[in-house]
Amino acid sequence: MSKKKNSRLVAAEIVFQWLEDQSFPDRQLAKLKDDHAFILEVVNGVVRNREIFQWLESKWLKNEPQLFYRAVLWVGLYQLLFMDKVEEYAAINETVNAAKGRPEGSGPVKMINAVLRRAQREKAGILKDLENQPVHIRLSHPKFLMDRWAINYGEEDAADLAKWNNEPPATILRIEQSTVDAAEFIDKLREADIEPLMHPYSDKEIFLILPRGVGVRKVPGYTEGWFTVQDPATSVSVDLLAPRPGETVLDACAAPGGKTAMIAGRMDGRGELVAMDMHDDRIDVLKENQKRLKLDWIEIVKGDARKALSVFGDRKFDAILLDVPCLNTGVLKRRADARWRIDQERMESIVDLQRAILTACSKLLKEKGRIVYSTCSLEPEENEDLVAKWIRDNPDFRLVKTGKAFPPDSGTDGAFAALLRKK
Repeated sequence: MSKKKNSRLVAAEIVFQWLEDQSFPDRQLAKLKDDHAFILEVVNGVVRNREIFQWLESKWLKNEPQLFYRAVLWVGLYQLLFMDKVEEYAAINETVNAAKGRPEGSGPVKMINAVLRRAQREKAGILKDLENQPVHIRLSHPKFLMDRWAINYGEEDAADLAKWNNEPPATILRIEQSTVDAAEFIDKLREADIEPLMHPYSDKEIFLILPRGVGVRKVPGYTEGWFTVQDPATSVSVDLLAPRPGETVLDACAAPGGKTAMIAGRMDGRGELVAMDMHDDRIDVLKENQKRLKLDWIEIVKGDARKALSVFGDRKFDAILLDVPCLNTGVLKRRADARWRIDQERMESIVDLQRAILTACSKLLKEKGRIVYSTCSLEPEENEDLVAKWIRDNPDFRLVKTGKAFPPDSGTDGAFAALLRKK
């Protein structure tokens, strides 16, 4: 029987990989078998608090540590400063052990040990000093983002948004009411000792907040397709699209398929619904959810939304949902690593991509057809500004209505959607 690997070392290796090549930690976390909850919290906590750990390094260390040892150090600092239920001696000893046995020798190990013991002694002072730091350090967000949000939303709302992003994300289920009665589903949850909380955003759809620590695949009705894992903010775009039975509808950037399933429910299984995505792994997720939710009547198509005409030819649609790739600034609570990949250059390139997708897919509409452009971002350049400029350049369309969810106010992920209709 193989010896169980040091959980701090596993966490540090994932953080090291992220520091080295910015690879998504969630892909590594999904492969874990042991101590999943602990490693998940540590890795996400380290990623979220990067700015704080860099601030501490600048105060305490003369030289930057090599990336692996930086990862180990941050794993230890997160436990000591932010995890109250972890024994301090275990946090220090096991983390120091994770740094041992490498060719660099004892120097980095001694450094980690010294820094962690200092953090243990000075914890109260560190946290007090942190409260007096600039907001981007105190709330660990890129200064670029905090400055933008202060201009766009005001300093108070910008700080509230950053605080929201730093809270653990909830797992939220949308009841698939075409498959199961909502009251029956809730009864089944309670029979399994799962007490759900109704999300206050619920309207046409019913969303439930799952208690922490409950695995989604263990929830009653998973294999029967009684629910999807989905934030209520996803309904902003679908409500604007208002798909109806008998229509031809395209979900042009569909994976993982939550909005597709919501559209299918509104269409009551009548009409044509096409779900498109361009990547094989995302197509696989679409097919998996299609099978689980028993939505065999949905057509799944592989294709690039920028080349929509070459994918569909003369085929036209009554309604198109266009949930475009974006900077994800509305979902930074769920994607802690995304905050560190946002800069002006990336923003400009993503806006070009969004505009190209909107232009291409708009050509697939029937006369008087409608298209909903949506993002899970909060940046005006991707949302209101892009739509306004596109409408000016495409006078055969008019803007009908917009919808938005701002996380601290809505209690949901962030979202923007605009309903555009062909004249």
